[in-house]
Order: sequence, then structure tokens, then C-alpha cells
Amino acid sequence: MADTSAHSSRRQTREIGTIIIDLDGTLVDSAPDLADALDELLQERGLQVIGLDGTRKLIGHGIANLVRKALALRGQELAVLPLEAATARFQNHYAKRLPAKAVGYPGVMDVLKTLKAENWRLVVCTNKSETYSRKILEGLGLAAFFDVIAGPDTYGVAKPDPQHLLRTLPENMPPGYKKIMIGDSEVDVETAHAAAIPVIAVTYGYSKIPLAQLKPQALANSFPEVPMLVQQLAKEAGATECAL
Repeated sequence: MADTSAHSSRRQTREIGTIIIDLDGTLVDSAPDLADALDELLQERGLQVIGLDGTRKLIGHGIANLVRKALALRGQELAVLPLEAATARFQNHYAKRLPAKAVGYPGVMDVLKTLKAENWRLVVCTNKSETYSRKILEGLGLAAFFDVIAGPDTYGVAKPDPQHLLRTLPENMPPGYKKIMIGDSEVDVETAHAAAIPVIAVTYGYSKIPLAQLKPQALANSFPEVPMLVQQLAKEAGATECAL
């Protein structure tokens, strides 16, 4: 589970702050593996597959919701217990694949190296389970960048609950400690706003609506734009603190 204790006081004093990053649609394109597992589940039930494009439109609120919406599209509205059984079956199909087709978005590795070199503390906050998230990040060689990898099973909360973000932050943050969220969906922006954390919305992910409508503090068309936007938001936060 999430490790929040392995930070020396010396390291904490030199950290600029924490950058909280969503996983699916922000760091990693995981839709192909989700689509394959979902189609396998549908075929088992004698239903027409949805495919990659259809699966992308359903991503955003966790696996149980993905399964529920996919089955509903094929005319199966399940009660709680049958839905739990279908979700468990999907998870079996999904787990055996990871990370077969999942890939990091262009520039992700280099950007994470840059942010760590600038003394940012990095965490992942995702509505995918911590177990699956770790498996994907480890398979792609990205897990070591993150101090915390938090799914809904980590703290017992999930986005859009702001506690999912806030619980990833270190205790006893010093004055001027910066917090920034990066995500690709309306759920991410909504959660960041609720937590009073500035948010960078990436436009290449799985959002169902134009994210500019939700008024994030910044928009990034690619992940390599993130370091510049992070610097801008950090400066703005510093200027606001000085004015108070």
C-alpha cells in the first residue's frame, strides 16, 4: 500500500511541494488493455463488443462504473450482486494483461525526471486500484518516481472526494509548500477545485467535455508542456502568498 513515511526531515525541507498526477489519460494510455478485458467479458456473456473507441468514452469513474456502463450499453442493467460478480470477472481478465498494451504518453519519463530534479515530490492519485496502478507503473519503469501511488483502496476514498488528493500530501507542510494537480478529466478538475489545489488539465486524455469549460488554472496539449506550467503556477502561488 502507499508509503508515506520514508521521508527524512532533510528531504522534506528541500522539497518545493507536491505534484499530484492522475494515471489513466494523463501519464498512461491504458485504454487498450481495458478495452480488451471489457470485450472479453462481453463476449463471455454473448454480447457485442464495444472496442477501443467505445471503451475510451466510458473511462473515468473506476472499474465498477466502467463495467456497469458497458453492460448497460448492451442492454444489461444489473443489480448490485450480479454487477459485483461481473466486475470481478472483468478484473480477472484485466489483471492477466497488465501492462500488455499500456504505454506512457510521449515525454512522460523525461518530464518526471525534470520535476524530480527540481525537487518536487510526486504522487499518483487515480480511481484505478493501487495494485493495478503499481503493476502498470512498474511495468513501464515509472513507479520509482512516485512517493505515493494512491487508488480508491489506499485511503478508502476516491475522486471526486477531495480527501483522495489531500491524503496524499505530507503531514506538517511548511509555509509556502506548493500543491499542484495534473489530470485529464472533469473528475480531476472537479476534485482539485474541491481541494483548493491548482490544476493543470491535459487535453489529450479521456475527457468527455472540453476541459477549458471547467476553468482549470492551466491547459497542456502535451505532457512536455507541464514543467513550464508548473513553474508558472508555483510563481503565482508565491506571489499570492506575498500579497496576503
